[in-house]
Amino acid sequence: MAATIFEFFGYRADDRSDIAKLAADTEVCPISGETCQKSFNDGVVSGVCAIKPITSEPVICCPIRLYADDYRILSDIADRVFGPNLKLVAGRDAVDYSIDNREACVAVFGKGWGGELRLPQKSKKGGYFVDWVLAKISDEGDLVEFVAVEVQTIDTTGTYRPGYDALKQDGLVEKTTAGLNWENVAKRILPQLIYKGQILQREELCKSGLFFVCPEPVFRRIMERLGGQEGLVRYALQPASITFAVYDYDFSSEPSDETLVPLKNTLNHSTTVYKVQEAFNNVTLPIENVYRDAIRRALGIESE
Repeated sequence: MAATIFEFFGYRADDRSDIAKLAADTEVCPISGETCQKSFNDGVVSGVCAIKPITSEPVICCPIRLYADDYRILSDIADRVFGPNLKLVAGRDAVDYSIDNREACVAVFGKGWGGELRLPQKSKKGGYFVDWVLAKISDEGDLVEFVAVEVQTIDTTGTYRPGYDALKQDGLVEKTTAGLNWENVAKRILPQLIYKGQILQREELCKSGLFFVCPEPVFRRIMERLGGQEGLVRYALQPASITFAVYDYDFSSEPSDETLVPLKNTLNHSTTVYKVQEAFNNVTLPIENVYRDAIRRALGIESE
């Protein structure tokens, strides 16, 4: 597979504006305001937010890219679950805020906010982190309700290092051997969603289950693995919910230099953890003897 770098330190790779060049030179992410967290094995900061396969649309490969517009994805979810216009406040600060201002707010637990919260495993050893927990706090500082949020982009295969070097040295967009690790969707993402969804449905204050935020191309691949979106019957929000909150680039207006390509919420699809698990386990098998025939082909033996 071949691909080019689509976004470099937040801006389109072909953006020649001074602000885009400054971001690349300083290696500061314009979304987090901090040094880019993505790096190569040798520690060099990569700055790659998204790559574009030669024959398809660009795909976001850095989760922080989804936090643009001041963590809009979290505000969107809080508005839907708890009601509109509640202020997002970092972790334990939310209690003081609600009491001091006599108004409800949303406590945010996640990286860079109130710290991540771990879901324990049955063995009580280790556990899974949930990317975000949004908790509604009453105007008296009490916990009312919470919802969990997972954010997932896509891992890459191959390397985009030559593309990085070309952009850093000459500002050129060049083809690389980078690809997208779609197999990881089945191996890691879906089993974790099912596990976390089952844990959360037993929580009396988790009334809307788990939200899963991802780019649209990732969502489409997940649906392919699950046999199609039509098989995941829509349900109202409930403790056993898994809601796919899908975001993608908004190319509705002419792209301009000096600005990030805006994102848009393209779909919200709520189903249940049981429907996801059922679809995940319903594997479509290939015809019989595919391994036998592959071995014969490799050996130069004609199939019977």
